[in-house]
Amino acid sequence: MTTEATPPSTAASPSARQVWTRTRGIALALVVLLAAAVAIATIRSDARHGTLDPRSADRQGSRAVAELLADRGVDTSVVTTLDEARAAADADTTLLVAAPDLLTPGQQRALRTATTGAAGRTVLVAPGSPSVERLAPGVTADPANSLDSTLSPDCALTAARRAGTAETGGMRYTTTHLDADECYPSDRLATLLRIPETGGDGTGDTGGDGTGDTVVIGAPDILFNDRLDKQGNASLALQLLGSRPHLVWYLPTLSDTAAADEDDQRGFFDLLPSGWLWGTLQLFIAAAVAALWRARRLGPLVPENLPVAIRASETVEGRARLYRKANARDRAATALRSTTRIRLAPLVGVPLTQAHTPEALLPALSAHLHRHGDGQTLHTLLFGPPPGDDAALVSLADQLDALEREVRRP
Repeated sequence: MTTEATPPSTAASPSARQVWTRTRGIALALVVLLAAAVAIATIRSDARHGTLDPRSADRQGSRAVAELLADRGVDTSVVTTLDEARAAADADTTLLVAAPDLLTPGQQRALRTATTGAAGRTVLVAPGSPSVERLAPGVTADPANSLDSTLSPDCALTAARRAGTAETGGMRYTTTHLDADECYPSDRLATLLRIPETGGDGTGDTGGDGTGDTVVIGAPDILFNDRLDKQGNASLALQLLGSRPHLVWYLPTLSDTAAADEDDQRGFFDLLPSGWLWGTLQLFIAAAVAALWRARRLGPLVPENLPVAIRASETVEGRARLYRKANARDRAATALRSTTRIRLAPLVGVPLTQAHTPEALLPALSAHLHRHGDGQTLHTLLFGPPPGDDAALVSLADQLDALEREVRRP
């Protein structure tokens, strides 16, 4: 039983082991990066799970405040779309917007239109700029946050005075409304605002006067499960959210495209700052200029003298070492046979154009030789398969050399 030998690896076809040796470092780096990305995503997912969700019992969930409100007769319902939030706006409802900044400008304007004149209460949790300017016109967010998290009310709002100190420190706001309640100031800027609708008295925070209002809270801490029992957080949260018999908890999602106008449908390049686009264009131009500078010049060949003289034997030895390092016996045998055929063809009267044609070269060699008259032997020697090992390659070189000497012998 015989088995077919595996063809030797050459420089043109590296073995699987060579490929693995060259690429294992890159593969290992990719695996480490992938594992790190999965770990970071898992950690962040756990940390942000159920944030400000009244159904979540996690540390940053809000289930505790929802249950306390239920004990006081306030029912809480969760909505995740703009249409549901707009439909819930009425005089008996407090609408809490958990993440105002997730809403698009079109959604913010639509929500503001729905709540205006509804005589209900709208609570905005930590809106930034320009979100707060659309949801509560006349209110501006300060770029700098409060340095202190626990602050004193320092205002006439009944709910704030009853709660006392609370953890409202976060976003800070200024307003142009003269009848607004500015509470829990930090460096003279309020972290909690109550803006009554036209006709309010500025102190009615229970909704009993039939007018609506908007409450802006600079931080969500008073709603978290793990912060509800600190300071006056629970009292302030219950009074702000329990002024109406119904509480609609709006959790905006990125998948909600209701009321999104064409200006909100921006692509990736629209979100990039103009400076990045100009910088990328300049880099592209620089790369094109560098490519033209380093590109190959097309034109006639110009002979140049070598700076040093190199012996032909050194060139042959260097090429042979490359063949040996690559284990390319087939290429070495092909080079030896091709050179021998080119040198033998003129000696036996065969044109160089037919030196590599067995039908033209072998009969002429057989007629010229006597000891190598066997055509099959000459064919194997000059056109045969590649040698199987280094010893066979050396033997082939000796036989080709002996054949050329015999042909040259007078």
